[in-house]
Amino acid sequence: MDMKMTHYMQLLADNQPWNLIIFMAIPVILAETIAVSELFILFSRNLTGGLRKLNKVASIIVGFYFTGIFIYLFKNAVIPLTVNGEWRGPADVIAVGFYLAGIIPLLGMSLLEIGVIGRKRDEEGKLKLHAIFVGIFLIVAHIAMIFGMLNPDILTMNHGGMKM
Repeated sequence: MDMKMTHYMQLLADNQPWNLIIFMAIPVILAETIAVSELFILFSRNLTGGLRKLNKVASIIVGFYFTGIFIYLFKNAVIPLTVNGEWRGPADVIAVGFYLAGIIPLLGMSLLEIGVIGRKRDEEGKLKLHAIFVGIFLIVAHIAMIFGMLNPDILTMNHGGMKM
């Protein structure tokens, strides 16, 4: 049986290993670096050490890197798929939509780190906002991954069940 893929999974499966590296590995490695270092920073309250510097650099890089991914995929995938009616059902839209929603927390972290947002917050306030962005990213990324791995027919019931 040939299982259908969401566009999310197809993007990662095509052009191996480059798409997987560009669209998944680089952003996820940076985000995981931020998440793990964030835990150590939150527990130690060391806002000036090497981990904080690593966290800051990774936060700045990932936000601007993902902005490029967002623009590229919006222009080359979202608009054409929408205009041509080529979405593969709700799971496909949810996977791609939540993947691209990662722009909000990732760019938010970058803007926080370079002082565009959160200027009036003290260090504790900035730390809280940064942790919120990390949490939001983890949520949207995992929703994208879960729905992205689904056979898109499951939510449309095109596999013999009722049509939604």
